[in-house]
Amino acid sequence: MSNETSRLEQEIEETRERLAATIDQLIHRSSPKTIVGREVATLKAHFVDVETGQPRTDNILKVVGVVVGSVAALVIVRKLVA
Repeated sequence: MSNETSRLEQEIEETRERLAATIDQLIHRSSPKTIVGREVATLKAHFVDVETGQPRTDNILKVVGVVVGSVAALVIVRKLVA
């Protein structure tokens, strides 16, 4: 009985430690700084190859094309309305 009690106490303590570690991980993952850092890294990886550090010109050109097209559409609409 005593041996079983000490074993249960040990299991409870191990479970508490795992839960504490899990809570610490969740707190870290949900930290605003961590979230921002993760999103910035994702955005950078879209425009710069992570392995080589070279810019991904195809993605950059797509974004430039969308911006130029949007500005051109805005200018045309303003001229038509005015």
